[in-house]
Amino acid sequence: MAARPHGMERRALLGLAVVATAAASSTARASSSGGGAASADTYFRLPVITASIIQASGRRGVLTIETGVDVPDAALRIRAQQSAPRLRAAYNTAAQRFANGLRPGAVPNIDQLSAELQAATNATLGRPGARVLLGTVMAA
Repeated sequence: MAARPHGMERRALLGLAVVATAAASSTARASSSGGGAASADTYFRLPVITASIIQASGRRGVLTIETGVDVPDAALRIRAQQSAPRLRAAYNTAAQRFANGLRPGAVPNIDQLSAELQAATNATLGRPGARVLLGTVMAA
């Protein structure tokens, strides 16, 4: 079987990135419209989460996820901000578990990823009320 030219592989990855970004944007819009839009007063951003994946070529790749948390309740927001290291650790674990379930070369299911990160948020903070929002999700 002939190897794919490097340019074809790059185009496939760029296409995957565009699909993942569009899906992440629609997920963020859907979650924003469900409970009101996040504001600068209630939202804080967390560092980018990464997880190892296997690409269609069999090589290792990286799943990159931009995350933030919207917490309208002031007391819970303070708890969430103080728990930021625990949230990052929970997100890293959830993202790697999610990445381990991906078939090589498959497009990530953003809805499933979002649900898993939301469950990690609720478990870490001890109750619902904080909403995880996804920015760009890219597999490369």
